[in-house]
Amino acid sequence: MEIKDIDTEVELGTVKLPNPVIPASGCFGFGYVMSEFYDLNLLGGISIKGTTLNPRRGNPLPRVAECSEGLINSVGLQNPGIDKVISEEIPALRKVFNNALIANISGFSIDEYRECCLRADSCGDIDIIELNVSCPNVHGGGMSFGTDPVMVGKVVEEVKKVTSKPVYVKLTPNVTDIVAIARSAENAGADGLCLINTLLGMRIDIKRRKPVIANVMGGFSGPAVFPVAVRMVWQVSNAVDIPVIGCGGVASADNVIEMMMAGAKAVEVGSANLINPYACADIVKELPHRMAELGIQNLKDLKI
Repeated sequence: MEIKDIDTEVELGTVKLPNPVIPASGCFGFGYVMSEFYDLNLLGGISIKGTTLNPRRGNPLPRVAECSEGLINSVGLQNPGIDKVISEEIPALRKVFNNALIANISGFSIDEYRECCLRADSCGDIDIIELNVSCPNVHGGGMSFGTDPVMVGKVVEEVKKVTSKPVYVKLTPNVTDIVAIARSAENAGADGLCLINTLLGMRIDIKRRKPVIANVMGGFSGPAVFPVAVRMVWQVSNAVDIPVIGCGGVASADNVIEMMMAGAKAVEVGSANLINPYACADIVKELPHRMAELGIQNLKDLKI
């Protein structure tokens, strides 16, 4: 099979991407800075830095701990707030990027999610809203929205009332039954899902006898979580009828193909960008060659 016969185009509902590779939120900033290094239009889409209703300074330092096959981070959603993201960050990105733009939205109450998504809906440059439901529910004792199927459903229902854009829900893996969460999101009207977000991890400095991260625990990501992510994508894609974006430890074209065989329609690349700023561009360039070697002409019906 020749490269010219390879079709890397994929679809997330009504949104078409030239390829399935999307830098994950939190690992690519707001994207436009990377245009100094390569043409961002190589990418299928970009999920921009997690955004909240109001500006956030994030968690205290140190925020990052190294692990043998990944890293732990507790940045704490540092961002300038939705209004500045819409007025400054997204226009700057759109000057250098034409493909799918995914806005990752977080909140600390249902009211915050709803208001933030209402404002995001007014931005014509946003193609998909990605709900990060791993934030604490301040009205529910601090428990993450994403660990409770009922709360996930309530967030999705309220957001769908105020936006006409496709709403994808980014699911936390820190649950007993990921399928129950996924089905709740689908039943509430979600247009798609993204999984997985980070696992909960911790490191201790044995010399100082203190946690490495000031916040004690943080999100564990990187190659070590890839098998967990593939398993959860497989489980969820077989249980729902909406598109799934696979995420978690993706670092190569082979990882992308494996995720899509598990049922993902597109793939987000996270921590690999922090190790190699060219990671996504390298994967996009490698992908058609690996497809040709494996006898895969297109990615749309790759699920095993």
